[in-house]
Formats: sequence, structure tokens, C-alpha cells
Amino acid sequence: MPSPNAISADKLARLLERPDSPSLIDARTEEDFGADPRLVPGAVRRPWNEVPAWGPAFAGTSRSAVVICKKGLKLSQGTAAWLRHQGVPADVLEGGMEAWHAAKLPTVPVERLPPRDAQGRTVWVTRSRPKVDRSACPWLIRRFVDPQAVFLFVAPSEVLDVADRFGATPFDVDHENVHWSHRGERCTFDLMIEEFGLETEPLKRLATIVRGADTGRPELAPESAGLLAASLGLSRMYADDLAQVEAGLALYDAFYRWCRDAVDEGHDWPPTARKA
Repeated sequence: MPSPNAISADKLARLLERPDSPSLIDARTEEDFGADPRLVPGAVRRPWNEVPAWGPAFAGTSRSAVVICKKGLKLSQGTAAWLRHQGVPADVLEGGMEAWHAAKLPTVPVERLPPRDAQGRTVWVTRSRPKVDRSACPWLIRRFVDPQAVFLFVAPSEVLDVADRFGATPFDVDHENVHWSHRGERCTFDLMIEEFGLETEPLKRLATIVRGADTGRPELAPESAGLLAASLGLSRMYADDLAQVEAGLALYDAFYRWCRDAVDEGHDWPPTARKA
């Protein structure tokens, strides 16, 4: 009998793309994770047998949680039950990672993820005054890779030294030693989608829009001009880079939902009369 606190893989996949998505906790054993070192996008690893210690950190947020193990049985159900005891609304992924794979949903290879800091967050650094790529990449990371990621914006000349001193991963920097950057005609956003295993149709469509806006090629997609205009407008509205990126999250949420759900929808005037 299915657990009353279970969520299907397809339903969870739809929730992941929302700003109020649940916290995802991968509680697989080390053996199970070693045999399949991939994560549901946005998931963090936590040991199931230490939930009394780490669980309270999730109680201080307004987000629910979904616990993931190999098959959605004892480990995830026990961990979710303990989280509920600690005041965290918690469900389990029905069927666990086996069901996620069976549904052919994207997974993030753990070897592609940068090192995490003492608080379990990935830390990224790039040039100050973001426009397109440097706003699109934080959105992608926050929504699909690491919801708690830290972004540092510094003077262009200091990016690599800051990365070295503060253990941060540089991105969107024109330097031969920077992995996460433009490759030929493709921008950093393209590379992240590919290497993080996120090549879904909506994200690939969004990547084309981002590429057109970021590289001065609006002919790639009609929406690129609009994204560039909105991005430049945000850069004029906010003097603080982090505030600009936070505001841009809603912009990219909207573009993503259009890419996923509304590409065939139009709008005109006068509106079409409703049928009686």
C-alpha cells in the first residue's frame, strides 16, 4: 500500500521548477549512492542515521521536504517520519531513485558539482554587474543544482584570486583556466545545462533565448530581445548585484514557465469572444 506521505516522480518533477519547491534530501546509504552517484536536481546528501542532528536545520524554513532513498521504503519513510516529528512537513519520493530513473527524469552527476563549504553550500564567483549569463546561471543553479548556493560578485580583475582564497568556483570569466565559461558560440548557461545533465526541452529552449541575448544574436529566438531588454532594465534598477540577481530569479522563472507550458499560446486584441 502506498504511503500517505508519498509523492510521485512526475509530480515532484513539476514542483522542482517552482521558487517554493520543497527541500530535497537524499538519504541513500553510502553503498547505494556509490553505485549510482547522481542526484535529483537540487537534492542534498544527508545521512539517514543522523537525522536527529541535522533535521532541525530544515525546521527553521517555510519549505516542506521530500526524502529520497533507493526504493522509497524504510530509509526515506523513517527519515521523513523523524522530520515530521521535528516539525518539518515531509514526504517521500514514491519508488525512490529507481522510480525517478524509470520516469527518465534528469539527474545531476555528483562529480560535476563543485566542492561545498562547511555549511554544505556550493560557492561561486564571477564578475560584478551581471547582465544575462551571470544572472541566468545563478537562476539555473538555485533552481536545479543547489538552492542554497552562494554567489560572490567582484571586480573582474579579482575573480580568480577570490576563487583561490575563498574556495569559490569561478564562472563566466574569459580565462583558459576557468571551466564554467563560454565555449565557442555557446555561453556558460549552455555548458551548465549540458554538464549538469539538465538537457530537458524547456531548458534547451531557454538556453537558446539566453544565448541570443548574451551574445548579441537576437535572431536566434524572438524572445532574446525581450530578455536582453529586461536584463538591462534590472541592471539599471539595482546597484547591488545580489539584489539584482534575486529580482532576476522571478524573470527567469517566468521565461522558463513559458518555455515549458506556453510556447503555443498567443495573445491579441480585440480578444476572441467566448462561445455562449
